[in-house]
Amino acid sequence: MNDIIKKIKSGVALSYEELDNIFSGYLNNKVSDDDMTVILKLICKYGLSDKEVFDLVDIFINSGDVFDVNYDFIDKHSTGGVGDKTTLIVLPILASLGVNISKMSGRALGYTGGTIDKLNSIGVKTDLSKDEFYKCIDNIGMVISSQTDNLCPMDKKVYALRDVTGTTKSIPLIATSIMSKKIASGAGKILLDVKVGKGALVNNLSDARKLANLMIRIGKKYKREVVCIISDMNNPLGDNVGNKIEILEVIDILKNGKRNDLSHLCTIMASIMLEMSKGIYYETAKEMVLDSLNKGLAYDKFCLFVKHQGGNLDIKLPKCKKIVSQKSGYVKSINSMMIGNYSNLLGAGRVKKDDEIDYNAGIILKTGINSYVRKGDVLAEIYGNTEKVTDISDAFRISKFKSKKSEIIIEIIR
Repeated sequence: MNDIIKKIKSGVALSYEELDNIFSGYLNNKVSDDDMTVILKLICKYGLSDKEVFDLVDIFINSGDVFDVNYDFIDKHSTGGVGDKTTLIVLPILASLGVNISKMSGRALGYTGGTIDKLNSIGVKTDLSKDEFYKCIDNIGMVISSQTDNLCPMDKKVYALRDVTGTTKSIPLIATSIMSKKIASGAGKILLDVKVGKGALVNNLSDARKLANLMIRIGKKYKREVVCIISDMNNPLGDNVGNKIEILEVIDILKNGKRNDLSHLCTIMASIMLEMSKGIYYETAKEMVLDSLNKGLAYDKFCLFVKHQGGNLDIKLPKCKKIVSQKSGYVKSINSMMIGNYSNLLGAGRVKKDDEIDYNAGIILKTGINSYVRKGDVLAEIYGNTEKVTDISDAFRISKFKSKKSEIIIEIIR
């Protein structure tokens, strides 16, 4: 271990065998959490070469089951962020348009739970057997399940440690985690949403481009078609942050026609995925996506999915605490990092691997960027441990003047 540490610090590339010994050793309980944390922190500080990343992806892939590649199978992934619930909107849209789509998702994302936690909050069964998994696809055209124990088990264990040791922001480790799962699951086409900003794993555009291009290079090595969207995460994505609370916004978009930055991003994502999967022009794909939303086809598919996997959309929230503005003016920005941290403190996320999530906890924003608020107007509603979090108004920057609102989609890299 000491030799490995010296090599990383000296900028000397680790061999395949050295990387395999460390990470397989951790998977097999021969390397401790403490020793693995040291390695992960060194990788965060010193990085990895492309060759080391390619080797590590291969090691992760071969730590468990590998599905046969299906070049018609399309998958998506977001690098996560505050209020990111895109999977729960995009997949029903695509399934309603005849695209059979499946996704294995995770639990922990720090600020809130992951997609699986959001679904579990309304009773959706996500620990599916192989037969149940394929039955969902056959019956309704879509399925979302927990990552199986045998699909990239190394990533599952390493990510759980990264999540609680401050080592989630490494570009090589992010790329390895995402691409190993996508390749092992057999996806031939992959859309990646790379978040950038205060509430994202990646905080600046330069690093976001590095991550996107690295994942595209990994995809090319494995002969996968990869498209990356770089999207803004300086402000929360949508209005709801939490678990059960985020499901309510999914319903608002799919059923009630709510249109905001979240729905716009999901429309673009679904259109690109439809273009990739059906080989049609983007504009044609976008018309089909909008038609699905406007006619309620996507919402019907979402309801069918929830029912099929045992969930219940009769959602009731406990009493909330209202947060009011201390002055009048325009909402210039809403700090997504602060909103994420507050949501976590309210109980919507995890600090340690075995922490329990309060499914009801979270935040509903009652105003948006460039909205005018008067002193005493409600800025947000907070749910959960409101004795621990008494005020979140400092996350709202209020000014006399409107701001220039940034576009949700910054760049698309193919």
